[in-house]
Amino acid sequence: MKRTLLLSGILLFCGGIYSQQPSFVLNKLEYFEQGGVNVMAFQDIYPEGHQGGVAVIMHGRRLATNGDIRLDETPGQWQPIPKQLTRKADPALNTITVTLTYPDPAINRKGYNPIEYPDLNLNYTVRVKAQGESIVVTVDLENPVPEQFIGKVGFNMELFPGILFGKTWFMDSKSGIFPRQPDGPALADSKGEIVAAQPMAKGKKLTVAPEDNLLRLSIESKTGDLQLLDGRYVHNNGWFVVRTLVPAGSAKDAIEWVITPNVIAGWKSDPVVHVSQIGYRPGQEKVAIIEIDKNETKIENPVLVRLNENGRNTELTAGKLQTWGTFLRYKYVKYDFTPVTQEGMYFIRYGKVQSQPFRIASDVFRRNVWQPTIEYFLPVQMCHMRVNEKYRVWHGLCHMDDARMAPVNHNHFDGYMQGESTLTDFKSGDHVPGLNAGGWHDAGDYDLRVESQSGEVYILSMIYETFGINYDETTIDQANLLVEIHQPDGRNDILQQIEHGTLSVVRGYNNLGRLYRGIICPTKRQYVLLGDGSTMTDGLIHDGNLKPGERTGTTSSLEDDRWVFTENNPSRELTTAAQMAAAARVLKGFNDELSKQSLNVAKAIYNYNYQLTGRALHSKIHAASELFLTTGEDQYKNFILANEQAVVKGIRELGWLIGRTLPKLNSETFTAAVRNAAKSISEEIAKQAAETPFGVPYRPQIWGAGWNIQDFGVRQYYLHTAFPDIFPAEPVYNALNFILGVHPGVNTSSFASGVGARSTTVAYGVNRADWSYIPGGVSSGTALIRPDFPELLDWPFLWQQQEYVMGGGATNFVFLVLAADKLLGEK
Repeated sequence: MKRTLLLSGILLFCGGIYSQQPSFVLNKLEYFEQGGVNVMAFQDIYPEGHQGGVAVIMHGRRLATNGDIRLDETPGQWQPIPKQLTRKADPALNTITVTLTYPDPAINRKGYNPIEYPDLNLNYTVRVKAQGESIVVTVDLENPVPEQFIGKVGFNMELFPGILFGKTWFMDSKSGIFPRQPDGPALADSKGEIVAAQPMAKGKKLTVAPEDNLLRLSIESKTGDLQLLDGRYVHNNGWFVVRTLVPAGSAKDAIEWVITPNVIAGWKSDPVVHVSQIGYRPGQEKVAIIEIDKNETKIENPVLVRLNENGRNTELTAGKLQTWGTFLRYKYVKYDFTPVTQEGMYFIRYGKVQSQPFRIASDVFRRNVWQPTIEYFLPVQMCHMRVNEKYRVWHGLCHMDDARMAPVNHNHFDGYMQGESTLTDFKSGDHVPGLNAGGWHDAGDYDLRVESQSGEVYILSMIYETFGINYDETTIDQANLLVEIHQPDGRNDILQQIEHGTLSVVRGYNNLGRLYRGIICPTKRQYVLLGDGSTMTDGLIHDGNLKPGERTGTTSSLEDDRWVFTENNPSRELTTAAQMAAAARVLKGFNDELSKQSLNVAKAIYNYNYQLTGRALHSKIHAASELFLTTGEDQYKNFILANEQAVVKGIRELGWLIGRTLPKLNSETFTAAVRNAAKSISEEIAKQAAETPFGVPYRPQIWGAGWNIQDFGVRQYYLHTAFPDIFPAEPVYNALNFILGVHPGVNTSSFASGVGARSTTVAYGVNRADWSYIPGGVSSGTALIRPDFPELLDWPFLWQQQEYVMGGGATNFVFLVLAADKLLGEK
C-alpha cells in the first residue's frame, strides 16, 4: 500500500512538472516565442529569397524557413509560389491561420515577369498552433489535389545549410551528416527531367543536429512520410528541404507536422559590440553601440583597451555609458569614448566579449579603405574587356557580340519589357552595332542596366569634382580591350572608369537613336552563369544565314548574343541626361570627343518634348541643374527658376542637388525659398534617424538597407555643405559607420569587402560559387526577417543580403569615406 501511494505521488509530481512546462506563446508581434526560440508564420514576403512561410529561429540563428505548400521537390528562383489571401493571429487560441491560393498571377518580385504556372487551382488553409513545447502545422485543402498533380504538391520547409554542414541528422532508424556539397544520385520525374537528388532519407520523424543544444529540432509527420532533400543539387543557391507529399484524396488535415525545437531555459543572446571596423579620426565623435538581449537586466561597464606592441594592453576609463532603449528585438546602450584622441590601436571589452581592433588616427581613411573599390571592384566588373591581375585572370574578353534587338511584346524573366515596337529603326533580332564597348556588369549577374551605367558614371564624376582624387593603380587599354590591375598607366583611374561607363551609354544612344533600357542574355541558362562572363556567349555576332554549328571569324549560327531592350520612360531618360551632363563636364580635357558626345546626348534628351508630371518634372530639373553647371547657359537656369514651386514641393528629392547649383544660380529669392523648404526636411530626417540607435533611418523592405543608407549619406553631405546651419554633418559619419560595422544584428562585418578588421568575405558577386569576394565591393547588408530579426548571413547565395551592384553600390561608399575625411579635416 505504501509502495502504491509512493508511486502515485511520483506520478502526480511528474504530472505537475509536465503541466507546468513552458510552452510557446503568441506574442504581441504575432509570432510564437519560448525562450530563445521563435516561430514566425507567413510574416515575410519573399519566398524566392528564402524568406517566407513558417520559419524557425533557434537561439539567434534562423534554421528553417519557407514552410508552405510548394509544387516542386526543391523549388528555385522562378518556381510557382502561392498568393497569401488572409492572415489571422489569435492569441486566445495560440493560433495563426493563413489562407492561400495557387497560383499567384500578380507575382512581380524583383521585377520578374509573371511565369507560366501549371493549370492548377488550389485553395488551402495553413493553421500554425502552439501545443506545449511543440508547434503543430496543419494544412486543409478546399478540394483534394487534382489527379494530374498527385505526387507534385507537397508541404516543404527549408533548412539553412550554412549552419548545418558537418552536423548530424536522424530519420527514424537512419542517420547521416549534412554534406558540404550536394551529392547524387539524381532523381528524375516522369518526363525524365532531373528535379532533385534522391532523398537523403524518408521516414516519419526527422531530428536535426541532435548534438547541438542550440540547434536541435525535430519534425514529425502525422500524415505522409517526410523526405530529406538537398535543394542545392539543381539550384546552387538552394537549401536543404524537408517535404511531405499531399496524399491523394486528402483535403481536411492533408498535412500535419509537429515541429519541436529544443529550448534552452534562460538562454540570452551574447552581447555584440558594434564599432567601425576601420576606426576613427582623433577629433571624430566615437560611439560604440552595444547590443544586448532584450531580457538582460545587468548592464556591464565597457572598457576601452589600447593595444601596445609589447602585448601589455592599457585599459582606459574615459568613456561614458548611456542607455538608448529597445530597437527591433534588442536592447542597446551607447559607449561614448570621444575624448580619447591618442593615436593607436584599440578594442572595446564588454563583459566576456570584445570588439574587433580599430584605429584612432588622423590618416585612418587614407589607405586601404576606399581604394579597393577603385583598384579591384570597378575593374573586375568592366564589360567588353579582359581583366588581369598579375597571375590571375578575373574574366576574359566578354560579350563582343553585343547585341541583338529584343523581341517585341516580350517580358523578360529579369524584368525587362519590350512593348509593341522596338522604338528604333532596328527589327527584333537585328544586330545593333556599337554596343560592344564600355559598361560594367551590373551586379552578381552580367546585364547592363542604363541607370546602373549612368548612375555609376555620375557618382564617380561627383567624387572627382568634389574631392579632386587623382589615383592611378590600373592600366585600362581601350584600344586593346585590356585591363591590368596593379599596373599604373599614368592616367587617372577614376576618369578612365567614367570614360568606360560613358562609352556604353553614348554609343548605345548614337547607334539606337535613343537610350537602351538594358542589355541582357536571352536565356535563364546563361543568366544563372557562375563563372567567367566571357563564357556566356561565343563572342561572335549571330548570323541567321549560317547553318547550325557553322561559324566564321566574326559570326556564328548560335543565338546566344545578348538582347538590347528599349523603353519610353521620361523620368529615367531625363535622369540619365543629368548624369551624362556631369560626365561631359569632368571628361573635358581627358577625352574631349567623348565629352562632346556625352553633352550632345544630354541636350538631345533634355530637349525632347516629354510630358512633365511627377517624377519626370523632378528629373528634368535635375537635368537642367547639371546642364547649367556644365554649360552656364541661361535656358537651364531659367527653367530651374521658373519651377521654384516644384523644387520646394519636391525638396526631399531635389534639395541635395539644387544645393549644389545655388551659388551659380545667384538668385536670392530662389535660395530663400529653397532654404525655407529645406528646414522642414531637416526636422524629418532628424526624427527618422532618432528611431534607431545608429543615427540613420533603417527601414529595410526585402533587401538590406546598406545601399539606401549610403545614398542617404551622400545626399546629407551635399545638404550639409549647402546649408551647414540647417543640416549637421553627423548623418554623414553615421551612414559611413553603418556600412563599416555599426549596424544591427550579430554580424559586425563591414559591408565593404576586404575593408576593415572584419568584412564581408563571402558575397553575392560573380565569383560567389567559389565562396569568395571582390575587394571593394559593397554588399546590400543586414536584411530584416520580419517582423524584428536583423540578419546578415555568411552565405554567398542570398542576393538581398550579400549582393554587389553598380550604380553607386560601392562608389557611394567611396564618396562617404572621402566626405567624412574632408569634413573632419576641416574641423
